[in-house]
Amino acid sequence: MVLNLISSSPGILNGKPVIKGSRISVEMIIEWLATGATVEAIYERYPHLPQGSVQQALQYAAQFSKNEILIEEEIHD
Repeated sequence: MVLNLISSSPGILNGKPVIKGSRISVEMIIEWLATGATVEAIYERYPHLPQGSVQQALQYAAQFSKNEILIEEEIHD
């Protein structure tokens, strides 16, 4: 999977993955889509985003959610 439109740098949003050349995070795009925004509406609002970047953000999120490790913690009173 090629994700050439996604980048991460410690100096930009504390290393969160973003659309390359912007401060728009993958997380933000997922939140917008989850709350009903359309892909077209995102590109209209942020015309500087490269075409395909929203799709790559979704691919990134899907890929890394597969590798999520869940840790169960027992709390004792």
